[in-house]
Amino acid sequence: MNKPVVVSEATLTEPVVVSDVSPAAAKAAGPAYVVLAGISVSHFLNDTMQSLIASVYPILKDTYALDFAQIGMITLAFQFTASLLQPVVGHYTDKKAQPYSLAIGMASTFFGLLLLSAAHQYLVILVAAALVGLGSAVFHPESARIARLASGGRYGFAQSVFQLGGSFGTSMGPVLAALIVVPFGQGSIAWFSSIAFLAILILWRIGNWYAPQIKARKSATVQAHPDAPSSRRVAVALAVLVGLLFSKQLYVSSLSSYYIFYLIDRFGVSTQAAQIYLFIFLAANAVGAFLGGPLGDRFGRKIVIWISILGALPFTLALPYAGLVASAVLSVVIGLIISSTTSSIIVFAQELVPHRFGMISGVFFGVAFGIGGLGAAVLGKLADHTSIEFVYQVCAWLPAIGLLAVFLPKLPRHAR
Repeated sequence: MNKPVVVSEATLTEPVVVSDVSPAAAKAAGPAYVVLAGISVSHFLNDTMQSLIASVYPILKDTYALDFAQIGMITLAFQFTASLLQPVVGHYTDKKAQPYSLAIGMASTFFGLLLLSAAHQYLVILVAAALVGLGSAVFHPESARIARLASGGRYGFAQSVFQLGGSFGTSMGPVLAALIVVPFGQGSIAWFSSIAFLAILILWRIGNWYAPQIKARKSATVQAHPDAPSSRRVAVALAVLVGLLFSKQLYVSSLSSYYIFYLIDRFGVSTQAAQIYLFIFLAANAVGAFLGGPLGDRFGRKIVIWISILGALPFTLALPYAGLVASAVLSVVIGLIISSTTSSIIVFAQELVPHRFGMISGVFFGVAFGIGGLGAAVLGKLADHTSIEFVYQVCAWLPAIGLLAVFLPKLPRHAR
């Protein structure tokens, strides 16, 4: 993990600026696979701990007699800190990179898990969830930068490797909750603090690799690529990408937060069985997230965005009317298709504004978390007044927002 891989500032911003380092030179260096593996494993551990919160909702709901709106507020407390602070962290690290901030931020998750395991009041549960969210806010922007530094010019591939760890981590939460938390109770959440400690050790080692890569940024004016879109088109494109991420993330949030309750209410399955079905959906998300990046490198990110969001629409419309087995099959198809857009959206945004890489990464990761948290709260309120089944009928139309992709500009060829 300490193998030196020097990537210049010119290489980092190469997709939309003229620089002395060519794309061919970046690709010739090749990805730093050990670093990519380390940051992906760290993402896996980070998101495993995050997903644990949603997975223990049935236990918290029964133990403390919470309604769906209160369940949604727990998700909001967690994802509000994560979404609000990520752009701030990214903006700061654009100016002054902090190689060991990832390990320090993971300590917040460590203490949040310990607090959640011992919480006996609703307010304390909210504080614990917010601490876990704070750790996520520190982790995502800078770790995305490290993944790009280690990409060797294969930006979509590196982002997919990074996303793969997070997606599989998210899928593991329900399984671990079913195997450990459900049988042993809320106090067993403290056992997962050992995962946070392991992540701290890995991130500290990655910080050792990252520190030599940090160089003083030159004050020279960045020269725009002659084929790059205008600032007005960039602003429109960023707004469109946020809208596309909204449709994708809100739908995934509806399944992640309430799929367990939907299966229990409609089909009468046990809590443990419902958590296994949720794991199947989240695992499909992980596979789709990995495939999306290389496909974007090969065929262009705009094409992948079109197919991945609109392509999921027929299946999301069918899900509310399917039986138990068909629902499981449809959830796999939906997860594979809709999650393949994540890497392409993020890399597309990074290539639009390369000189603000950390801030853009923070904004888009933050928007993803914020939409998930706000959406969970709103959908929970809607479920209390109607039903979980009605929520899924409404959310089924969200992928139709993918039509906004028509407004995305054409990027220079080497940035696609």
